[in-house]
Amino acid sequence: MHFSEDPAIARFVPHVAATARQAEPYVWAVDSAHSPGYWFPRQCPRAMAWTGPGSSDADRDRIIGPGCGTRVHAVEYGWLERMRTVRLYAYRFDAAAFRPFGDDGASVVATEPVVPLGPAERVGDLFELHEEAGIGLRVLPNLWPFWDEVTRSSLGWSGIRLRTALPRPG
Repeated sequence: MHFSEDPAIARFVPHVAATARQAEPYVWAVDSAHSPGYWFPRQCPRAMAWTGPGSSDADRDRIIGPGCGTRVHAVEYGWLERMRTVRLYAYRFDAAAFRPFGDDGASVVATEPVVPLGPAERVGDLFELHEEAGIGLRVLPNLWPFWDEVTRSSLGWSGIRLRTALPRPG
């Protein structure tokens, strides 16, 4: 799947993103297990943490929170209204065109143009998606203190679009 705010993409062509760390052009997508990391406006910075086989109960309770399940996503207050109003769409692809990218299996890439299996599907209310998936959604004044704790913990974690986050508190 690929998530976009554009509901009218007929063909995805490999390209090198402005923020890419590799020179090869790709079409990027994720499988359904990793799609919650993309239930956000495209440029929204987000920090995510989840439990894994090596996660300690103490880290889970400290970062995710007692009674909050096994996963939490965090955004900044400045993105709250955009989270409420964004029109986000999901495109589905034939998995045969893609191969895993990286060690964590979170992303898949295609090196040839791909056509969606059907029209873009409206994703819906992002808060409802998080609730239905049992994912805590935290809204913070600044992501960096949370991010620093997450990356020092035994939890699994991912940060997306952190370059668009507010500056670190001074």
